[in-house]
Amino acid sequence: MRSRATVPALPAGEDYELEAQIGFLLRRAQQRHVAIFAGCMADLDLTPTQFSALVKLRDEGGASQNRLGRLTAMDPSTILGVVHRLLQRDLVSRRPDPRDPRSALLTLTPAGAALVERAVERARAATGKTVDPLSPAQRRELLRLLAKIAQ
Repeated sequence: MRSRATVPALPAGEDYELEAQIGFLLRRAQQRHVAIFAGCMADLDLTPTQFSALVKLRDEGGASQNRLGRLTAMDPSTILGVVHRLLQRDLVSRRPDPRDPRSALLTLTPAGAALVERAVERARAATGKTVDPLSPAQRRELLRLLAKIAQ
């Protein structure tokens, strides 16, 4: 019979405070950033995932849908929807990959390239607003620690 105690008990006298937990705080910070990002991108009609895909396609010069999903840390069903919406808006195009005829290559259209350049400045502004409560040293430390956690 398995023991019911699979999670270590809290030290005696210590209560579990939800608001002090890493997952809760990360979710709250992410919600705040997404709201700020949405405000900055409102007239461009870009979600954070769409923006990420456009930036990576700009950086890479093109990518397969599978690779784009890996580059942006999106699961296959999420990147499928993102790519579908970007294709519908004529921000990306899909053509056979000259190096692998079994694969399709996604690239930015001229409209997509123009949009991503406008959006990058707004994304910088969103980041600035998100980390505004922090000093420059705290911003660097936060990014360093988040990158370490995300490994």
